[in-house]
Amino acid sequence: MSRASSIAPADAVAAAMDDGKKHLLLAASGSVATIKLPNIISALSKHHNLSIRVILTKSAAHFLNGQSQEQPTIESLASLPNIDGIYQDKDEMGESWTRGAGILHINLRKWAHILVIAPLSANTLAKIVHGMSDNLLTDTIRAWDTSGQLDGMKKRIVVFPAMNVAMWLHPVTTQQIKVLEEDWGVKDEGDEDKDNQGWFEVFSPIGKMLACGDIGIGGMREWTEVVSIIEERLALTT
Repeated sequence: MSRASSIAPADAVAAAMDDGKKHLLLAASGSVATIKLPNIISALSKHHNLSIRVILTKSAAHFLNGQSQEQPTIESLASLPNIDGIYQDKDEMGESWTRGAGILHINLRKWAHILVIAPLSANTLAKIVHGMSDNLLTDTIRAWDTSGQLDGMKKRIVVFPAMNVAMWLHPVTTQQIKVLEEDWGVKDEGDEDKDNQGWFEVFSPIGKMLACGDIGIGGMREWTEVVSIIEERLALTT
């Protein structure tokens, strides 16, 4: 779903590459914390130099059906300030391909100055670590320019995991987070090994009562913290 509906989504993204704004690619995967997207986007509306494009996985979209007062709709997201496109798998898979035509997940990667995944589900975490690319979000991640050689700058992927307590405490999750933090993670500014600088930044979940009723670590960080981190990473000013 893009406001530039008269042209293909990939072409709409390509046309906005050099608009002079900061580019936030904001994604959500299958967690109830997806309902916090309007809070995050609305809080960023004061930054008039910011353009936001949103990727929703199929599971994330299930939480945007407007079935309760706290549950927004995809249409309501699209109407928020700074939103220049909302994309789902169908936006890429539905395009008729011809040689030389734009590819949505490639153009989104080129367009983005940062990719923030809030929330990051256990399922999408597993896909990322194992190199799977079976939807628009994982296609974009799998095609990320991890060295910065293609896009001319090294760009981060910042993730905010959210899942059930038992899923977070599971040893598989521990191994997968270790890959993001230690193998692919952004190193300290003072690290002399510049060639080994990573591209992932992980903000672990917090302890709270989850939507399922369980109590423990697994909830996504507060949406206000997500906003602050985005503002800091993009050096946003009002």
